Amino acid sequence: MNIVEALHNEEVKLQRQLTAVNSAIAALNGGGTAVVSRGHTSSPNGTSAPRRTMSAAVRAKIARSARARWARIRAQKAKKAK
Repeated sequence: MNIVEALHNEEVKLQRQLTAVNSAIAALNGGGTAVVSRGHTSSPNGTSAPRRTMSAAVRAKIARSARARWARIRAQKAKKAK
């Protein structure tokens, strides 16, 4: 391992630690919900892949299926209560 690669790996590690500390400070100050990844990256060089987004149609489909699922659960509860 060459020195430049080692320094880059150390930089990535320190950036993660800094993010965790800043999130903890924000949480203590009531700065909302700060979520920190615990060190898993998608590639060995420390870069993360771009986030995938869902289309509005897919979100609507997931919402419809969730509503249907809860309707079935409520119907089963009502059936048991009788």
